[in-house]
Amino acid sequence: MCLAIPGKITQITTDPGNPFRSGKVSFGGIVREVNLSLVPDAREGDYVLVHVGAAISMVDEAEAQTTFDYLKQIGELDDLNLGAEDSKTG
Repeated sequence: MCLAIPGKITQITTDPGNPFRSGKVSFGGIVREVNLSLVPDAREGDYVLVHVGAAISMVDEAEAQTTFDYLKQIGELDDLNLGAEDSKTG
């Protein structure tokens, strides 16, 4: 089964040498670099659904939290925690 995980955009990165829009997305405290090219209207503070490193759509905060809580309950976030120490910012 393929899942998209909801997360909150905490930072949008602009790099003149990179044609793809990207940013940092927090998944319950775990921060990952995500391609934001498919959600051009997304801004810092918005919630997005992320699948294999790319945000595929925007969602509202309530929907994101409900989905994230459900995925946590069924153990589908375990892979997200792998290598989390390398990608946390603080």
